[in-house]
Amino acid sequence: MRVLLVGAGGVGTAVTRIAARRDFLTHMVVADYDLARAQAAVDALQEHGDLFSARRLDAADEDAVRQMLAEEKCDALLNATDPRFVMPLFNAARAAGTHYLDMAMSLSTPHTTHPYERCGVKLGDAQFEQSDPWERSGRLALVGMGVEPGLSDVFARYAAEELFDEIEEIGVRDGANLAVEGYDFAPSFSIWTTIEECLNPPVVYERDRGWFTTAPFSEPEVFDFPEGIGPVECVNVEHEEVLLIPRWIDARRVTFKYGLGDDFIAKLKTLHELGLDATKRVAVPSENGPVNVSPRDVVAACLPDPASLGDRMTGKTCAGTWVKGTKDGAAREVYLYHVVDNQWSMGEYGSQAVVWQTAVNPVIALELVASGAWSGKGVLGPEALPPRPFLDLLTEYGSPWGLREES
Repeated sequence: MRVLLVGAGGVGTAVTRIAARRDFLTHMVVADYDLARAQAAVDALQEHGDLFSARRLDAADEDAVRQMLAEEKCDALLNATDPRFVMPLFNAARAAGTHYLDMAMSLSTPHTTHPYERCGVKLGDAQFEQSDPWERSGRLALVGMGVEPGLSDVFARYAAEELFDEIEEIGVRDGANLAVEGYDFAPSFSIWTTIEECLNPPVVYERDRGWFTTAPFSEPEVFDFPEGIGPVECVNVEHEEVLLIPRWIDARRVTFKYGLGDDFIAKLKTLHELGLDATKRVAVPSENGPVNVSPRDVVAACLPDPASLGDRMTGKTCAGTWVKGTKDGAAREVYLYHVVDNQWSMGEYGSQAVVWQTAVNPVIALELVASGAWSGKGVLGPEALPPRPFLDLLTEYGSPWGLREES
């Protein structure tokens, strides 16, 4: 399989390091707006010969992306950029006749008058609006195929197929005990995306009500995470699983809750109150005249690159799916999870735990598509495809998943 990887940041670089060890890949073009960053990812894998090459590419330039897919004779585009670039990459892949995978879906827009009650434009709406033309193209657009969304959705499908007869609730729960030496505030993932997820109105799904929204950081609960992470307070956050899972799995309720902590929530609220979460450019005076900048981009530029923090990080991160329902007439409650220890991911791959955990899942998906174990056409989420091949391959990659009975 020939793959165009767009984005050579922390997750994109981790993708190259994971894919380099697998036989399904015949060539990967690593493309980024910053050619030096793409070249650095390729240069780190010189022992793999010409398996990787670096190109400069503007992810917002749909025509340029389409042309590169054609020139490089790619079978698939893997989007490792932030959500702002989902639609041009998604559209370019369809125009070029290739498969498409991403780890975050097209952006939402809050309801204009009732943002904390009703959905406006939901995550992924712009992509699902193109389901018919994608299906006619015969190509697969596999959306939300990271860890959350992604592996968490695979867990939901596995639970529905093998663990439950009826499902009352599916709740994705994410928590960690990661610490970064030398920093009071150093997010382990893209702050741009984190702000987007955490300050937008969270979405909840209920069978009798459909999708609706609540206030940010609502419904706090303490969830006990496995493998030594322990209890972490989690709150509602906008996330793709809530928009994906109900499309294919029958559940009375679906939620996503993230373990943020009081200090992190307070900092996010301060950014919002100061207007520093805004993406609209503002004119900033300078010696050479006004410079138009996005406040959120400035915040991101002032913080350390999450990919550079691995050597200073300790602890583990956990992604998982809690499911409650019945099996054979008896009540059942389980937590399916995946834990990555930063010491292991740094020692084995040179990538910090959060970006490695995100990156491994689209690589597995690409391998399943290349082998034919996963096939489909149109715009699909991970829960639309058989879960067992994915979970088996995750274990084969050296990072097994777990299941904890809760009752």
